[in-house]
Amino acid sequence: MNPAEFWKNFRLGEELSISGAFIYNGLRRFYELRKLDHPDEIFEVLYNLSVGIERLLKIAVVLLEHADSQDQEALEQSLRTHNHLELLRRIRGHCRINLASPHNELLALLGTFYKSHRYDRFSMSSITDLEKEKDALFSYVGKHLNVDIPVSDSLFGTPNDARYKKFLHRIVQTICRALYDVVRLRASYLNLYTYELRHGSKAETIFLGDADIPAENVLWKELLLFFMNTKSSSGYLDFLRSIEPLDFDPELVDEYLDCFQSDAAKSLVIGELESHYEDVADKGKRLELIEVIGSPGVYFDDPDEEESLD
Repeated sequence: MNPAEFWKNFRLGEELSISGAFIYNGLRRFYELRKLDHPDEIFEVLYNLSVGIERLLKIAVVLLEHADSQDQEALEQSLRTHNHLELLRRIRGHCRINLASPHNELLALLGTFYKSHRYDRFSMSSITDLEKEKDALFSYVGKHLNVDIPVSDSLFGTPNDARYKKFLHRIVQTICRALYDVVRLRASYLNLYTYELRHGSKAETIFLGDADIPAENVLWKELLLFFMNTKSSSGYLDFLRSIEPLDFDPELVDEYLDCFQSDAAKSLVIGELESHYEDVADKGKRLELIEVIGSPGVYFDDPDEEESLD
């Protein structure tokens, strides 16, 4: 395998995984948002999506345009761009890719965000135009869903409607599937394995799965119900039951459950956890026990198996 083949086979394969991780993180973060009022949270969504999709576009461009006889430095310099639509234009110069206006407009939005909006607050002129990325997202989603997303000043804020989540998920998934197909087909033609994805990775979820984030939330809730209600016994379950629970407030169950699906919720409850730990007699011993939970390679003897051996 020559250096060019190694580059396209392995280094771009790593980039594909990085791309998928960014895209998944962006979709996951948008799904987690209860409100659409905070610029830092909108920024996080758009940043992850823009970086992830830009890298995916560049992978496809390299696979389509690179040739041994080509000026390598010129190709690499041409990739130093954040213009998503220009990268898509280069791809379309080599193959057909079925993306419509809503997809192209999102790519334009992400390109503008990454090139200019993300730097705006470093300029004094931003004091007269406070939330460009938020306004751009509201305008885009509102246009294609034919809704007027209110910019609320009330204490309740602007809810992140399920329609918005479903719409953005569908548009991003369509873009990613189309671009991944380009990568897969071109890599196969070149007898490369750039398109291969690690099982269980975020990239696999994005490019080969449905990135079904609502189903992931169903999963943790079902597992929680299982742990709460199972009467079964095992070494691991007996270990979990042997740890005395902290004295959390039953009246705040809704806030505690939100910690399973929201980083912001964790930050609101962590202070209470620290307060409880002040009352723990042997904090170090408890932390050792807690560390075991969920750690890989942990094995507990099963009492039922021991009895059967007797």
